[in-house]
Amino acid sequence: MQSTHTAATTNTRSNDWQTLQTLLPYLWQYKYRVIIALSCLILAKVATVSVPLLLKAVVDHLDTKQALITLPIVLIVGYGMLRLASSAFGELRDAVFAKVTQGAIRAIALKVFQHLHRLSLRFHLSRQTGGMSRDIERGTRGISFLLNFTLFNILPTLIEIAFVTAILLAKYDIWFTITTLGTIVTYISFTLFITEWRMVFRRTMNDMDSKANTKAIDSLLNYETVKYFGNEQWEAGRYDEALSRWESAAIRNQVSLAALNAGQSAIIAVGVTILMALAAHGVVQGSMTLGDLVLVNAFLIQLYSPLHFLGFVYREIKHSLADMEKMFALMNEQTEVEDRPTAKGLQTQAAAIRFEQVDFSYEPNRQILHAVSFEIPAGKTVAVVGSSGAGKSTLSRLLFRFYDVNAGCVTINGQDLRDFTQASLRNHIGIVPQDTVLFNDTIYYNIAYGRPDASRDDIIEAARSAHIHDFISTLPDGYDTMVGERGLKLSGGEKQRVAIARTVLKNPPILIFDEATSALDSRTEKAIQAELKAIAKNRTTLVIAHRLSTIAEADQIIVMDHGRIIERGTHRELLAKNGHYAQMWALQQQEESEEV
Repeated sequence: MQSTHTAATTNTRSNDWQTLQTLLPYLWQYKYRVIIALSCLILAKVATVSVPLLLKAVVDHLDTKQALITLPIVLIVGYGMLRLASSAFGELRDAVFAKVTQGAIRAIALKVFQHLHRLSLRFHLSRQTGGMSRDIERGTRGISFLLNFTLFNILPTLIEIAFVTAILLAKYDIWFTITTLGTIVTYISFTLFITEWRMVFRRTMNDMDSKANTKAIDSLLNYETVKYFGNEQWEAGRYDEALSRWESAAIRNQVSLAALNAGQSAIIAVGVTILMALAAHGVVQGSMTLGDLVLVNAFLIQLYSPLHFLGFVYREIKHSLADMEKMFALMNEQTEVEDRPTAKGLQTQAAAIRFEQVDFSYEPNRQILHAVSFEIPAGKTVAVVGSSGAGKSTLSRLLFRFYDVNAGCVTINGQDLRDFTQASLRNHIGIVPQDTVLFNDTIYYNIAYGRPDASRDDIIEAARSAHIHDFISTLPDGYDTMVGERGLKLSGGEKQRVAIARTVLKNPPILIFDEATSALDSRTEKAIQAELKAIAKNRTTLVIAHRLSTIAEADQIIVMDHGRIIERGTHRELLAKNGHYAQMWALQQQEESEEV
């Protein structure tokens, strides 16, 4: 059991050191500010330690008969100046270092954000958004605490302890130094030991806090589903279960904190009592003056406050390191899809796409695509149809390079996709997905997202092409209407038309329509189909469809089943074969006639 605890402690210290190593480069980019701040810190502590020395001189001067004749004006003024210098250097230090702290937080937060966007779709499909956002929030807050309290509390306290110890050793009996150092060593050892023991409670609190937040965010994002099934109490129970575990860990954390504080106070009380007894004895014996007693007492008061605070600071620094650990762990997540060192930018307006013997699986034990081969000539339209789970949408994800193929390759104009940078590749592709998710912003912003630098006239023209301009014009706020979280204030058809307008605005040479009109009514679908056909003209287009009537005019239709291509040809050719496609066509025609 002891060896397990020792191993855990060693691992924690290793993680803490790794966290600090990750943080240091962000600080060192402001090295001159750090050096100036440290200089101000040392000067402030020199002034602080000099105050009791000057106070001793004042008391000793007043403790003479001459004090009745002359007041130690110079000493008193000097005492005031040292007090002012201590405060002034401290404030200057804080002002200089503010840029370091906030600059590091900004740089790290930005790097985490950018890294999250570089991570693969696989990571984002399995992430827990609520918990991850809470980890990042706590991590950035921890950086601020760590920097300010490490440099401005622990370091100054250690410097002050060194100065005071040197003065006591030089001017007084060695027992003053032994007692002071003994108290400090005992205090620090006790604090470190108990704090390490308590860290398990803090980590448990963090985990339970993240889990509770994940459950809350997930439930609120699925508000309508909760209401559909009347499961408000069920959701409250799940949330309360996580909160209950957090509460239990928080109580243990608080009780152990009380025990730690009591032990620290006892150690300080014993040390202070011994030192005052030594000083009082020295005054009675005549080996020390009244000023010496005041000096020792002033040093004790100065040391007591930061030393008592040191325990709190150390605890909070350990907590901050634990908070930062998870945030930096996100930065250590490996990107699954990366640009090759030799990758170049894709530049073309006529893109011929080819899938060559492509195998792919999301999980090793479940293959999705089996030796898929087909071509989309430049400027032509190829449609892919098949039952749910046939692997149709996987084709678009591979084309976007959200994943890399397991075998075979996907090429554009004869070159492997992996030879191009991901950014340039995606700039050449526009998609209208089946499930359109919008930003919680205005309709204007969501359309403009296709090309953020587009003019207002271009955005309105794109909305007209998607047959949504007239609808927007009827809204009280027009294009400035907020769409709500994930676009929930708009209907499925309205969201789909915003997505179409966004893609029209992007104006890419390659288009992907993934069930693009599945959320539209028949009348709107026919209008949109005409626009999609016009948009796709002279563009390389991949259409993933369920309604066969929407792809009858495609240059080629590919029929997939369980990850394999089982038929291909034009609409007429496939009907003439009287195979799988012909059966799907007959079934859909029958369903449509029954609806009519």
